[in-house]
Amino acid sequence: MKAPDLLQELIRFNTVNPPGNEGPALERLRKLLEPVGWECKFLSKTPERPNLVARLRGAEPGPNLALISHVDTVPANPDEWSRDPWSGDRADGYIWGRGALDMKDQVAAETAACVNLAASGWRPARGDLILVVAADEETGAHFGAKWLCEEHPEEVRCDWVLNEGAGERLDFDGRQLFTLSVGEKGTFRFTVVAEGEAGHGSIPRVGDNALLKLAPALANAHRQPPHESTPDTDLFLERLLRHPVESTDAALAEIEQIDPLVAKLLADPMLGVTLAPTMAKASNRENVIPSRAELVIDCRTPPGMTEEQVRQRIDLVLGDGDWRIEFNDPVVGNRSDYGGPLAEAIEEWVELIEPGSEVLPQVMPGFSDSHWFRKAFGATVYGFAPQRMTLAETKPLVHGKDERITVEDVELMENLYTWIPPRLLGTAKRS
Repeated sequence: MKAPDLLQELIRFNTVNPPGNEGPALERLRKLLEPVGWECKFLSKTPERPNLVARLRGAEPGPNLALISHVDTVPANPDEWSRDPWSGDRADGYIWGRGALDMKDQVAAETAACVNLAASGWRPARGDLILVVAADEETGAHFGAKWLCEEHPEEVRCDWVLNEGAGERLDFDGRQLFTLSVGEKGTFRFTVVAEGEAGHGSIPRVGDNALLKLAPALANAHRQPPHESTPDTDLFLERLLRHPVESTDAALAEIEQIDPLVAKLLADPMLGVTLAPTMAKASNRENVIPSRAELVIDCRTPPGMTEEQVRQRIDLVLGDGDWRIEFNDPVVGNRSDYGGPLAEAIEEWVELIEPGSEVLPQVMPGFSDSHWFRKAFGATVYGFAPQRMTLAETKPLVHGKDERITVEDVELMENLYTWIPPRLLGTAKRS
């Protein structure tokens, strides 16, 4: 089983979420895993949205390693693409299609590695190797990883986890680094709500225009709260710059001078709360003064930051006004310490594959299923899908048009996921 071939197959399953329709793709994976000795289960909140949980049992008890991924994708507009988004075409050294980077590449690499390990006769000496391919990551994991960890914890309990979120190559100041995610920022999206009184649009002074009350909030929302120092940001900045950091602002300015793209895409989003206005709603008629107006702001927060702390940062930016703030299903971010057996194994592998390269721990500005495994089990969870494609090459393609990945990078991921289970779990002696 070769991961690039499997990736082409998986892209041809349209798993756009909603509705997801993940079942046929997961059934294909099960048919590959079971014949070589994997114990496979479909667990689902609703029958049409299954999750695949596969297990290769160890000879003795020990820590469990989970390779996790999701098979659903965001939509794609074929009119915007150079190729059919569900073609899985292989051309010019790339595999094209929706999900090629997010994240059917990793599904294919993890599954191919698991199939080939088991087919070779390998079994863990201690602990279990678990493969989890989930549904519904793109719309909140209510049918996927969140539901699995809450409703079937005994099936996915683990100590170490590898997931998506980082792994791109970073060429910085003459050095080569591979990013690794140790955590995800929290999501504290909120709605700024203003109330007024409706009136006819031809007589502006009759009503009390709620939309105008939001003007100061929208005008101020382009500003960002001050940068903040955390253990994760300090580790990131010190590894990137190779010197102790006394000021996050000074460190960001130094990164900006060396590589503005790294500052914009990687460093700046990590360094505190971010605000981005994304939606606005007021009157549903062009000739009616609105009695209610709403502004939605996407707010991302450092791991561990509470609602009270977030509100302080929001108030600092938006100021006072004739409105109220309503949080929309907030989630406190979480993180894993960088270090221990999983980190050591990844650093060892990077040195074997790319001698002289370094690992750069970071916090994702976005959100992933890693959150649920940390929250449920206190597991050490890292996002690491190694790629020689650079950050500048991959970021515009994720959720974008002409999404694609090099065949070489799919093979590189498969190499890691084949190498690391025996490194962490050992090899059982054959009787």
